[in-house]
Amino acid sequence: MQATTAAAAAAQLLTDTRRGPRCSRARLGATRLSWPGRFAVEAFAGRCQSSATTVTHRFSAISQATSPRRKARRQCSDDQSALQAGCSKVNRDQHGYDVNWFEEISQEVSKKLRAFYQFCRPHTIFGTIIGITSVSLLPMKSIDDFTATVLKGYLEALAAALCMNIYVVGLNQLYDIQIDKINKPGLPLAAGEFSVATGVFLVVTFLIMSFSIGIHSGSVPLMYALVVSFLLGSAYSIEAPLLRWKRHALLAASCILFVRAILVQLAFFAHMQQHVLKRPLAATKSLVFATLFMCCFSAVIALFKDIPDVDGDRDFGIQSLSVRLGPQRVYQLCISILLTAYAAATIVGASSTHLLQKIITVSYPF
Repeated sequence: MQATTAAAAAAQLLTDTRRGPRCSRARLGATRLSWPGRFAVEAFAGRCQSSATTVTHRFSAISQATSPRRKARRQCSDDQSALQAGCSKVNRDQHGYDVNWFEEISQEVSKKLRAFYQFCRPHTIFGTIIGITSVSLLPMKSIDDFTATVLKGYLEALAAALCMNIYVVGLNQLYDIQIDKINKPGLPLAAGEFSVATGVFLVVTFLIMSFSIGIHSGSVPLMYALVVSFLLGSAYSIEAPLLRWKRHALLAASCILFVRAILVQLAFFAHMQQHVLKRPLAATKSLVFATLFMCCFSAVIALFKDIPDVDGDRDFGIQSLSVRLGPQRVYQLCISILLTAYAAATIVGASSTHLLQKIITVSYPF
């Protein structure tokens, strides 16, 4: 509307300019010179100034109205950037915390597993595995005997024997903590890696597991072996009247010899022969030979294991043969027994009628 009015005023001004000034006569006869374009210009200038002022006021109002929005938008953008930076930092910190936590857990688990490995006394575990495996093979007559049933019976006997082995060596460590601090400071109970409560829990757990496997198998020879091992292993270590047989050299050696040489050979042979293969129980030449050889070998184990423990055994009143005779003399005695056993094994092997048995038995000592 204002633009239209301004355009009309400009057109009128152009017309009046072309015509020039006009003379008008007044009512009383006097003349007066007038220029209508002048008034049109003044009116046009006033309207333009008014329009400019109005536009300026409106722009100021719009600017003032939109300024808080811009500030809010800018503040929101700044807050969003800060939030993203904070989230990134939290994520990095959380990721670093997770990595550190995982590493700590991994190290702790690895440490406990190593301690458990030492608690089980790995050399006795290896001996049990080799002994059970070798005697379980004695009843086998042909390749047809190696069936799934035989494998199941063998694994039951091996698992039960290993659990009982851990019970025996764990119980011994529980009663020998002070001695082991001198003789074997690296063992977990002596080193403080396992508490006494942890040791008791492990011992009881593996004892229960051993008997559970034996009962589930339904094998009388296997249960007989487990019960006798439990009784002799407990009598060997427990500090009680008429017990703690490890204080006496003869009783300690007798426990080890009877379990390793006689009980393992006869009971586990009967388990495989009678319970698994369902054959009549009968002694074989290989069983007699293995039992006699293991008697010599077990005697060496019983004597040799006390050689590194002389100082601790002497301080705590354990009269082992190494304490009585001295480590050097016991060492020489063990070597002589081993040489005798391997010489006898070589002679027996050479007289065998089976070529494979002859080759294995004769070449093994060498």
